[in-house]
Amino acid sequence: MGDRGGRYCVVTPYFKEDRVMLKRCMDSVRRQTTKVDHMLVADGFPQDWISTEPVRHLILDRPHADYGDVARGVGALTAVAEKYDGIAFLDADNWYDDDHVACCLAAARNTPGSAFAAAQRKFVRHDGSVMGPVRPAEIPHAEHIDTNCYFFLPKSYHFLHYWCTIPRELSASGDHLIYLLLHLHSMKPGVVPKPTVNYLCNFEQIYRQIGEEPPPDARPLVNWNDQQAWINSLSAEELGVVRSLTGLSLVQNPGG
Repeated sequence: MGDRGGRYCVVTPYFKEDRVMLKRCMDSVRRQTTKVDHMLVADGFPQDWISTEPVRHLILDRPHADYGDVARGVGALTAVAEKYDGIAFLDADNWYDDDHVACCLAAARNTPGSAFAAAQRKFVRHDGSVMGPVRPAEIPHAEHIDTNCYFFLPKSYHFLHYWCTIPRELSASGDHLIYLLLHLHSMKPGVVPKPTVNYLCNFEQIYRQIGEEPPPDARPLVNWNDQQAWINSLSAEELGVVRSLTGLSLVQNPGG
């Protein structure tokens, strides 16, 4: 797979982010050394000014309270229908290095049989400065790939609809569930060797880990125990529905 002649799309779901944040995200896509189209999907709160920008602007008429999963999936499936050769995600509060897409394409090209590329992220503060070192190290394809680090190729497009169907109770871990699904089906990643995703860190534990006071809007890391408790509350029939909605057999924990 090369980067000449291909058509690539970056999908950004957005909610109530301010204009400065959205512009930073959009500008980073515009600066890519490989030409890409940018599709923004409003999750219930469209901002009219976006329609005047050189981007696609899809509007969902109501919010879904699912970390952008439905909006992300709608954008991705639109890109599949329009026959894009590669589809990436970028949340509204994050931004790419200028060579992000080129690095993803190179990783895929250098990994025969790859179905997607797995980029790496660097945690950044609100002022844009890079945090670090942060442990555990961000190791793509080992246990977790962040949503912003996926670059899907056509071989993996048949998994993209799951972003729309993941139950809301599990949506905080959508990126991990997609990772498990890809791993289960032996979808091989091409790994980008350097971090190219700037991930705005609002996790309280990460700041404390490096000896810094968390910002006022900091929040705890996602706790799978809460989601496991929901899984444990389901009947066998309900678990079957969840299996069809996620593509995964999520196991109840008797001790949960």
